[in-house]
Amino acid sequence: MPSGGLGGRPVLLLGNPENHAVGGDESSWAANWPSLDGRKRWLTITGSNHVSFTDVPVLADEAGITGVDGSIPSVRAEQLTRDYVAAFFDEHLKGIPQPLLDGPSPVDPEVVFQQQP
Repeated sequence: MPSGGLGGRPVLLLGNPENHAVGGDESSWAANWPSLDGRKRWLTITGSNHVSFTDVPVLADEAGITGVDGSIPSVRAEQLTRDYVAAFFDEHLKGIPQPLLDGPSPVDPEVVFQQQP
């Protein structure tokens, strides 16, 4: 992380609660959070693990391979990843406001906002 921030660029941090939540195993997210100087969101998805944000769990399900994903169903993790990443890009690249990024939603109870802007 550059010491001067990212020049006001927006940032979306999307991770699992074991490693990426406030106080989690991965301390760099909390350490660098104050330096991020653009609009920023720090989200974790309850029940996810490291590979939950890729297509690996969905492909493993199709292949009958178990134990690859967290406790959240792979299809749900994939949908949440798509929804929140798409909302981030729509807001910051297309200029379309995205209320999904404004705070917790009862529709997506697995998504935890770790830090409010």
